[in-house]
Amino acid sequence: MIDFDLADQTIRDVNAALHALAGGSKKSVRIANPNGKHALAAGLDAPLDVLIEGHVGYYCAGMNKAASVTVHGSAGVGVAENMMSGRVHIKGDVSQSAGATAHGGLLIVDGNASARCGISMKGIDIVVKGNVGAMSAFMGQAGRMIVLGDAGDALGDSLYEAKLFVRGSVKSLGADCEEKTMTDDLGDELREVLALAGLDRELSASDFTAYGSARRLYNFNIDNAGSY
Repeated sequence: MIDFDLADQTIRDVNAALHALAGGSKKSVRIANPNGKHALAAGLDAPLDVLIEGHVGYYCAGMNKAASVTVHGSAGVGVAENMMSGRVHIKGDVSQSAGATAHGGLLIVDGNASARCGISMKGIDIVVKGNVGAMSAFMGQAGRMIVLGDAGDALGDSLYEAKLFVRGSVKSLGADCEEKTMTDDLGDELREVLALAGLDRELSASDFTAYGSARRLYNFNIDNAGSY
């Protein structure tokens, strides 16, 4: 285990050291005293196992590729933003735009997620064990979002092909998002993500409602102008 302490080191120095660890065998890293600092563990491009002991600020684990990042605390805006692969696990709550524009990998949030969770998601799998806020999965293009709690207003607004699964209630659906029949294929995808998050033994597909795009807004139509 390689230890860093942000009480004594700068965020720039710690991130530079993490980037320098790329290559060779997998390495384990522990970071103490993050104290809400921004952009911690951003831009990693190696199979590191990073443990952060405390709360983090904006854009933690942004642009992650291959690394596994666990935060024993909550995270600010844009955690795992533009992630390509790997795994990011937040043990607390997350602020707005968690997993924004992310192309791959798995984001797990043990608590609640604020507004626009998964905005413009492009292939990431997101599991939120609590609730998600308004306009989650807005313009979601690909990937899967699983919410064990409730969803706020305008879930899946302007959705493309991302697949959404909610166990609780949905306050309202956004433009072009609709409830879907839980087919065998959708059930298989749901179980796949639950297994990745270690929840497949606790939950079943029948616990969830599936949502997806109604595909009415792919091309501009003047009759739908009020929905764009």
